[in-house]
Amino acid sequence: MTQLNVGLVQHACTDDVDANLDISMRGIRAAAEQGAQLVVLQELHRGLYFCQQEDVDQFDLAEPIPGPSTERLGALAKSLGVVIVSSLFERRAPGLYHNTAVVIERDGTIAGQYRKMHIPDDPGFYEKFYFTPGDMGFHPIETSVGKLGVLVCWDQWFPEAARLMAMAGAQLLIYPTAIGWSREDDPQEQARQREAWVTIQRSHAVANGLPVISVNRIGHETDPGGGEGIDFWGTSFVAGPQGEILYTATTDQPETEVVSVDMARSENVRRIWPYLRDRRVDHYGDLLKLYRD
Repeated sequence: MTQLNVGLVQHACTDDVDANLDISMRGIRAAAEQGAQLVVLQELHRGLYFCQQEDVDQFDLAEPIPGPSTERLGALAKSLGVVIVSSLFERRAPGLYHNTAVVIERDGTIAGQYRKMHIPDDPGFYEKFYFTPGDMGFHPIETSVGKLGVLVCWDQWFPEAARLMAMAGAQLLIYPTAIGWSREDDPQEQARQREAWVTIQRSHAVANGLPVISVNRIGHETDPGGGEGIDFWGTSFVAGPQGEILYTATTDQPETEVVSVDMARSENVRRIWPYLRDRRVDHYGDLLKLYRD
């Protein structure tokens, strides 16, 4: 497959999980009508970003995999003949939960899943309370449209994650995301944060010679604890293997867009910029340390 049509579904969420899933599924249908072969959804697209506070009742939102959402998405994938990347709050066992991306093959089966490895714990993003760090490592998921290097949100800030996916044969890097601004920050700081978010992911494209797909949510979500809440900044985008921007969504509007990605370019780019060839793995041992004192 040389040209791959990738659908991105960016939308706001409410506290109605069924309605949110319906919105995601309508986006998948719309993308398929535009010729998408692969459709990527945003992080935890079934609901509000509940990690702004630590609240044990939020664990009721979790579901098993396979489970109700994968059944509905599987049936849709089969009916449309598309591959879907979904992001779910996984209930693995009582007291054991993950932030999990699931890849559904176009025949409706689960091609594979990835459990978020890097878990943030910052004001408004208290994910360590909810999510156990992933235990599946960094392995691309084989699908009918290629090997997908699926990572999740906070993973996108770590070059090691992207590199390990690339080293394992990923043909695309995919990041379902939920990130936004605090209203306490001034506009200049907000702009710096968003630009940093785009830049770090484009750098993964450049450093690994791979296209990057990043899908983020939009809308203001209030903080149940009385804080300012989060304004999610959208800006879902696709970058090519040299970091070139192929598409960027708005910061505040729902969008379903299909972008054609030239899968053959990675081979050509890597021949010109052979970073994998020139890596000095014999001198990288200190990367296994948390910090060099």
